[in-house]
Amino acid sequence: MGMKNFNPTTPGRRGMTSLDFSEITKTTPEKSLVEFLKKTGGRNHFGRITSRFRGGGARRKYRKIDFARDKIGIAARVVSIEYDPNRSARIALLNYIDGEKRYILAPEGIQVGQEILSAEIAEVLPGNAMPLRNIPVGTSIHNIELAPGAGGVVVRSAGGFAQLMAREDDYAHIKLPSGEVRLINVNCRATIGQVGNMDHINVSIGKAGRMRHLGRRPHNRGTSMNPIDHPHGGGEGKTKGGRNPVTPWGKSTKGKKTRKNPRTDRFRIKDRRVK
Repeated sequence: MGMKNFNPTTPGRRGMTSLDFSEITKTTPEKSLVEFLKKTGGRNHFGRITSRFRGGGARRKYRKIDFARDKIGIAARVVSIEYDPNRSARIALLNYIDGEKRYILAPEGIQVGQEILSAEIAEVLPGNAMPLRNIPVGTSIHNIELAPGAGGVVVRSAGGFAQLMAREDDYAHIKLPSGEVRLINVNCRATIGQVGNMDHINVSIGKAGRMRHLGRRPHNRGTSMNPIDHPHGGGEGKTKGGRNPVTPWGKSTKGKKTRKNPRTDRFRIKDRRVK
């Protein structure tokens, strides 16, 4: 895996980078593991826009990913490493010894032909999955469950990893990529290793057209609008908005804390803002 640079033949090409896809071993997905994916254009079931600046984009099919890793004690072999247009990480196709095929997130260092196992106790190798109670302290992990058996929901993007810091009674102390330390039940499962495709963060889009391919439409600032359209709009010439930054509907933004969930606050050991 590496980066691909371009000669500045056009203004859009200048500074543009992309991934070279050298780790991809198969270009067509497994037919039994894909679903039709309908685009919404940012609209809800009433047809009203709830996510602005969405629309268009290249056609995609959804790959069914096994986040639960619930085939316990059944070995699988990595058949291929594939591209997934719906996420930043690569995916790996597993062929289990009972004949079933499943996709998982491809961890860093995984190789075609490697054997993978999800069990109560397994070797500490990238791609193997275990409950947190059996993973050695200090291990890098990803695809972590927040409720036993519910499937991994935390740390799934390219290059992401969390660290198992300690265990105390029924809870493990997990340091998340944000720096937050959180309590998670020791019966929750996690996958060993770091999510692959670490160079994803270094990609420079370079031109507006590539964002259109991703389904992102042009995003215009509030200060460029009229007062009827945005609280920052209007004024003579170029202005700064004349007030604290707000959304088009007047709610404070850019730094205002919005996290408020007393039900889960007790699981936070250390806030991500505390250095």
